[in-house]
Parts: sequence; C-alpha cells; structure tokens
Amino acid sequence: MGSLFLLFVWLKLVVKSLCSVEEKIIDLLEEKFAEPEFADCFWLDVTMHPNNRLEVSIDCDTGVTFAKCRLISRYLEAIIDEAGWLGEKYTLEVASPGTEKPLKQPRQYPKHLGRILEVKMTDGTTLEGRMTTVTEEHLVLEYQVVRKEGKKKITEELSSTILYPDIAEATVKLSFK
Repeated sequence: MGSLFLLFVWLKLVVKSLCSVEEKIIDLLEEKFAEPEFADCFWLDVTMHPNNRLEVSIDCDTGVTFAKCRLISRYLEAIIDEAGWLGEKYTLEVASPGTEKPLKQPRQYPKHLGRILEVKMTDGTTLEGRMTTVTEEHLVLEYQVVRKEGKKKITEELSSTILYPDIAEATVKLSFK
C-alpha cells in the first residue's frame, strides 16, 4: 500500500509539472483570491507572450487598485522565482483590463451600471444603450430608436433584456460630457 501511495504522489507531481505556466498562475490566483483581503478579485486572462513576458489581467468588484496589483504581483513573483518556472529573466505584468477592453465575465457588469455599453450579440446584431439593470443571468439596455411616420421623425425609448450567453462582446463606451 505504501508504494501505491508513493506512485500516486509521483504521478500527481508529474501531471502538475506538465501544466502550463498559465494554468499554474491561475491556480495561484484562485488561492490568493480565497483570502479575505482579495475576495472581491477575480482573474480575467493569463497569457504567456514571447520573450518570457507573462501578462495577468485581474478585476475586482470594487475596482482594481495599484496596491492590489502590486501585492498580487509580488505574491506571484516570489513563487515563480522559487519554482524557477520562467528562469531568471522574465517580465511579469499584473493589471486591470482597462476601459478599452471588452467585458469578459458577468461579474464585471455591475460596476458599469448606468454607463453606455456597445453589445455585439452572438446572432451578429449590435445594440448600444445605457445599462439600467444587471442580474446574475442578464442585463437590460435602454436605447432610442428613431423611425419615420410620414414626414415626422418619432423617437421611441426601448429596452432589451440580454442574457449573458447571447453576448459575443460588450464594451463600455466612454463619455466625456
């Protein structure tokens, strides 16, 4: 029984060593985000680029701060260095996705309530409007449609309930009014 256990442990280590750096980083982030100080954080993307550049995109329900990025970066850096996953020369970037990046997870939508979104649907249509409602299953956009009735232009206020699986891409439109 002892040798069977050792074989199991050895296999687990071999499988873990075969995981990509990205998968290892995701595991570390999920461990870190289980801590109370980081419970409002979640990862969006982990990408290994050429020239040993590791890019980690995170978000938080209350917004990403420089301090949180720094703490997560130092946490990851310490483990990467100790394990030697990327060798001695590498670049680690931990940042929020930025306003120009599309929203990737339903968890990102609530902090943008009241803002204008451009939503590209999986059926190819695009809607742009003010997000007025956000739930775990859907969001609601309110927008205006102008139609002609004879020589008159009539503006209608419409709203659409959009399920998250129907969204191909959603981007927050910045307004400088």
